[in-house]
Amino acid sequence: MADTCRIVVMASGNGSNFQALIDAVASGKIPSSKIIRLYVNRSKAYATQRAEQAGIPWEYFNLISNGFQAKGEKDPQKLQEARDRYDAALAERLLRGEESTPDLVVLAGWMYVFGKAFLDPLEARGIRIINLHPALPGAYDGAHAIERAFDDYKAGKLANDTTGIMVHNVISEVDRGEPILVREIKCRPDEDLHQLEARIHSYEHELIVEATAKVAQEIVASRKAA
Repeated sequence: MADTCRIVVMASGNGSNFQALIDAVASGKIPSSKIIRLYVNRSKAYATQRAEQAGIPWEYFNLISNGFQAKGEKDPQKLQEARDRYDAALAERLLRGEESTPDLVVLAGWMYVFGKAFLDPLEARGIRIINLHPALPGAYDGAHAIERAFDDYKAGKLANDTTGIMVHNVISEVDRGEPILVREIKCRPDEDLHQLEARIHSYEHELIVEATAKVAQEIVASRKAA
């Protein structure tokens, strides 16, 4: 449908951000959109339960369980080859038919870094990929971003005592794609790491909904203008 943005969500864990997206599509906060599928790469990801409750199809697709990488493999070349094959196979799944091909892919707690074997085929089809990352642009790329920011705050090394969250376009450089929306979050002296994490996660739900709505509306508008 020309007036609907078809969304695929990818998650690895609890799926609270996925739930925020489900609720926002249902309420119209993310207008003219439909979540058509969830992908998870961890077999016990609770996000699958959320998908089932919402009637959204889901798939489990894993680097090791699906046979791309041998368990315990250490050879760097074999590890990279496995990742490339996995990335290409997952891209192929997303593009396997008009009914399952998205306009937008939202990485909502997806704990895996995609390479060009995934990104290039989607870019060639004009599919946007966005990611939520709990840090400000250019700061704390990759894993454990909140913990690293908190450690710097405690050591007096965090500029203006401020960290944050962003939703950005996904490129092959980890967490370096152009930001779509950014929110600054001031650290508090009375908080421990777990309290800061909880506060950041509460803001994440709002930001991922706002950014997804923004991008979805851009996609629908550009299609109508074409």
